[in-house]
Amino acid sequence: MANHKSAQKRVRQALRQRVRNRQVRGAVRAAVKNTRAALDGGKAADCADALRGAERLIRKAANKGVIPKKRASRHISRLAKRLHKLDA
Repeated sequence: MANHKSAQKRVRQALRQRVRNRQVRGAVRAAVKNTRAALDGGKAADCADALRGAERLIRKAANKGVIPKKRASRHISRLAKRLHKLDA
């Protein structure tokens, strides 16, 4: 355990951040999973809505620093590519 007051505060902050990050990452994973399921299902309108929601969560997670911005862009790009392939 930390001995200095500032180190004890950092431990408390790290605990709060870890809880928040786990929740955000879990929500992102669920949204991506639902989007992939919709893309496998096939209806373009449902897929577009699912992608819009997933993109919003992914971008928010990247802005909060939970996931890197380039990884967020890569995930969004791959999902969008699958949606466009479905439309074609």
